[in-house]
Amino acid sequence: MTKRKVVVIGGGHGQSAILRGIKKIENIDIAAIVTVADDGGSTGRLRRRFHIPAMGDIRNVLISLGESETLLSTLMDYRFESADSEEEDVMGHNLGNLILTAMTQSCGSFLESISTLCKVLNVRGEIIPATSQVITLFARMHDGTIVRGESNIPDISNRINEVFYEEEVKATPAAIQAILDADVVILGIGSVYTSILPNIIIPEIKEALEKSKAKVVYYCNAMTQPGETDGYTMEDHVAAFHHHGSDVDMVVMADEIIPETILKRYHEEGSMEVLMSEEKHEYEVMKCPLLDFSKDLVRHDSEKIRKSLEVILERMNKDVLYYGGQK
Repeated sequence: MTKRKVVVIGGGHGQSAILRGIKKIENIDIAAIVTVADDGGSTGRLRRRFHIPAMGDIRNVLISLGESETLLSTLMDYRFESADSEEEDVMGHNLGNLILTAMTQSCGSFLESISTLCKVLNVRGEIIPATSQVITLFARMHDGTIVRGESNIPDISNRINEVFYEEEVKATPAAIQAILDADVVILGIGSVYTSILPNIIIPEIKEALEKSKAKVVYYCNAMTQPGETDGYTMEDHVAAFHHHGSDVDMVVMADEIIPETILKRYHEEGSMEVLMSEEKHEYEVMKCPLLDFSKDLVRHDSEKIRKSLEVILERMNKDVLYYGGQK
């Protein structure tokens, strides 16, 4: 059987959850296109100090796609005790971020440092930063307010209209080619405006998505994100992609009932369950088990994600999956 090419676009822990599950599927080739727009925390400090792209999400993906848990992969996630100030030392830094920074300095190339670590960690798949530039994400709110910086966007009590870059941003050639070659492009899971869209709004990536014959599948968030998707339904999430120039062929939603005790705590923090508000859509909606409540939190389960993608791929192989009403 010919291997399917699966591209996962995003950033943050949600993208890692997807990759940790689907790497166990045998008949696929995986490429992860990862945002480098983060400007907060350890990543932001290193980015400002060494003028290199943000590597925090890259680090998460490296660990999630590693073939096995090793001492190095465990250490990659180790964070030194937090500092009270932005001192130029290791305090508050993540060891994986420091390793990536050191390798970028020694190799002279951010892309080469990622490639080297992929070999060391025996990564299954290709990890591709969306761009090799040092970029700053902006958001335009509904009242016209402009917010600068990915880490600042969710902190503004306003509704996001769009995200954008002020400078010209070029996609990495590998990201463009991966999308053009893909059979399936997965968007998600995670922050729509600050993890997924920062990749899609790069003009060459948007153009590649338009040209690609891949089926675009959005794994929908289970809960809204305060400051970013307040009050959003599933349809609102999809509309955000459409507004930024990306079509969605299929949405995968969790069908579990979230315990009331967990929902109550999320409600107190300003987060609500993402629900479907309409019965008919121009895209297919697939509902299936996706969630884990073991730590009294709403989290996507990597194994359930794997099973859901296996169902999608099996249906594609049998030519019975419908997208947008078309066979």
